[in-house]
Amino acid sequence: MLTSLVKEHHAKQSARKEKQEAKRKEAIAAANDLTQALVEHLNLGVAQAYLNQKKIEEEVKQLHFNMAQFSKQTHQWVTLVDSFNGALKQIGDLENWSRIIEKDMTFIAESLEHAYKGLQE
Repeated sequence: MLTSLVKEHHAKQSARKEKQEAKRKEAIAAANDLTQALVEHLNLGVAQAYLNQKKIEEEVKQLHFNMAQFSKQTHQWVTLVDSFNGALKQIGDLENWSRIIEKDMTFIAESLEHAYKGLQE
């Protein structure tokens, strides 16, 4: 009877150990699944941040290129406006010169006319 109780105790103990081992394996598997899910979730955020960073870097490069192009174009416009301004100044100088010549010619014509009238009188 004692031996049967001991055997029964050992059988129950071994069944409990098997259940505990099964529960331990389930807990380890669940912990691994949870860890894997957390890592995947974090990796998605990191991957998205990395993709966003790459897009931002590409846009910064494009913006820098556009800014350099705009700077070149602005410099060309400034050069063109300066040359146009110089041409306008030359036209203004030419107009002023032509007015002076016209006044001189008018004065000479009036003087000649006055002299001719004086000779006829």
